[in-house]
Amino acid sequence: MTSFAIDIPASTIARLRDGDEKALEQVYRLFERPVFTLAWRLLGDRDEAQEVLHDAMLALIDRIGQYRGDAPFWGWLRQICVNESLMRLRKRRLDYVEELPEPEAVARQLEPAIERADLERALEGLSPTARSVVWLYYVEGWTHEEIARSFDRTVSFSKTQLSRGTRKLRDLLQLDQGVRAYA
Repeated sequence: MTSFAIDIPASTIARLRDGDEKALEQVYRLFERPVFTLAWRLLGDRDEAQEVLHDAMLALIDRIGQYRGDAPFWGWLRQICVNESLMRLRKRRLDYVEELPEPEAVARQLEPAIERADLERALEGLSPTARSVVWLYYVEGWTHEEIARSFDRTVSFSKTQLSRGTRKLRDLLQLDQGVRAYA
């Protein structure tokens, strides 16, 4: 279950649509941490994550009228956060990142016995693009089609980035030999 899975009463959403500042403050307080954390995990930079939090909340104010209510509010806001993060990632095109996504979900996909610290160090070796694709696919549960749309690329781009990222993680962790690279 995602940390975004916070139920918001319909009355609060209606107050948001009416421009009620107390409703905005309430939603901000509830989603401040999940938005920041997801942005930080995707971007690997606390300052940029803080900017994404700010931009996502401004986008929420601007776009609340577009929220139809046919899906959970938290899913809609999470998508805004991912989109804001991916736009920043496209702009900066850095080679490496320092901070990492929560590795447990990735570890479950790769090997149950991987230690968190080992995976964190291995994830440092991935490019921001590969890291984001690995995160979105394994942790967020996105399909290749969804990832491709978010990056404005093809499905084969998503599959290639996931394959390369997973292979590099395996190499860094030396899973094939059964030896941890960072023991």
